[in-house]
Amino acid sequence: MRCKPGRLLGGAALAVFLALPLWAAAKGRDQAAIAEVLSGKRAAANAAWWGFDPEDATTALQAAIDSPAKTVVVPFLGSPWIIRPVRLRGNQEIVFEPGVLVLAKKGEFHGKGDSLFTATGVSDLTLRGYGATLRMRKKDYQSSAYEKAEWRMGIALHGCRRVRIEGLRVESTGGDGFYVDSGPGLAWSEDIIIRDCVADDNHRQGISVISAVNLLVENCVFSNTRGTAPEAGIDLEPDLPAQRLVNCVIRNCVFENNRGHGMLVHLHQLNGTSAPVSIRFENCLARMGHAAGQAPEEVMRENAGGSAGMAVGAAVDGGPKGLVEFVNCHSENTGREGAKVYDKSAESVLVRFTHCSWRNAWLSAAPDYGGPRVPVYLVLRRPDITRRYGGVEFVDCRVYDRVARPALQAYEETTDFGLRSVHGRIRVENPAGARARLGARLEDVDVQVLAATAP
Repeated sequence: MRCKPGRLLGGAALAVFLALPLWAAAKGRDQAAIAEVLSGKRAAANAAWWGFDPEDATTALQAAIDSPAKTVVVPFLGSPWIIRPVRLRGNQEIVFEPGVLVLAKKGEFHGKGDSLFTATGVSDLTLRGYGATLRMRKKDYQSSAYEKAEWRMGIALHGCRRVRIEGLRVESTGGDGFYVDSGPGLAWSEDIIIRDCVADDNHRQGISVISAVNLLVENCVFSNTRGTAPEAGIDLEPDLPAQRLVNCVIRNCVFENNRGHGMLVHLHQLNGTSAPVSIRFENCLARMGHAAGQAPEEVMRENAGGSAGMAVGAAVDGGPKGLVEFVNCHSENTGREGAKVYDKSAESVLVRFTHCSWRNAWLSAAPDYGGPRVPVYLVLRRPDITRRYGGVEFVDCRVYDRVARPALQAYEETTDFGLRSVHGRIRVENPAGARARLGARLEDVDVQVLAATAP
């Protein structure tokens, strides 16, 4: 689950790199090279040809992107590429050399939606940056000098097709590290790959997925999200019924030390007219910090906060069909639940956990928290969303716990409708034994909660 080290440049990008002088000392424009790019003689370009300004490199970088170049290399020059918001275009690859720091210009980004890089309605775009960092100024945007907002993203995709983002570290944004949404004329982004990336210290989420078809998020780390709710590592949450979460795969990712949930799927805006949901988390880990050589209490003292490792909810009665599944996913040392399914109709999208485990849940809850503190929690809080909560399967899952409490509990805060359609098996390793608390009113519920040693 570790991100890969920097890669060597290849193809046309390598040819450009080898032909370059040391641009750290050469800040002027190379008119001859620019002319060859504009005429089509060169398919690859170096952004520094447009004149690197260490105080504000926006003009040079935007001009290189706007040029006909199929490949744009952003070279390492020994000082940051300081920029204002930049627009991306399609049919282009942008290669950030190892060591490059793209830094948001101080005092800029006052617009509530000003993002570092924005792509709207583009196709066939690649951003590659093994060993490179995109950094904004989160603390500035959280200050009184800026209008309060949560949309100053690192990389924002609006209605894009065939986009690949690899190897980049995106940190300290005023919104999400990565944002995938619909756009003008397209109710979703399609064929998006985000691989080997890190999103750290962002304001709202590590990544928000509002609307996507054929999304792959792979070998990434989403960590230290703090600023404004939901503060999740990843949040898949449409805004409109016409938006889609179809064939979204999150694989081999780590969600670490986020103030909100590690993995969150919130479906309140979808309904019976929406396309069936298909979301798969595979081989993912959610945790509050590293536990190697430390007791859980020590980990939580160092990493206070955090909510559930895996959370799915707000799928209404008569709502979207489909499947949200967690396969071989694990949580450890979470602030609240290992897994939480909330306000989800038994008649809507199915939630399935296969070979998942939850270890050391509820390590940082506020003392005045009023609900049950259990590793796996099925809860109905809002009867306006559903009166038939449930629709969950557990396939050979495990709970590791040290507290005398149910491993699995169903709970209704203000109602007594009863739990429906919950199946499967959870094995529990706990000196206090294995038990569940599901309530008296059950319909089509046969989930087993067994001691790990039970046959």
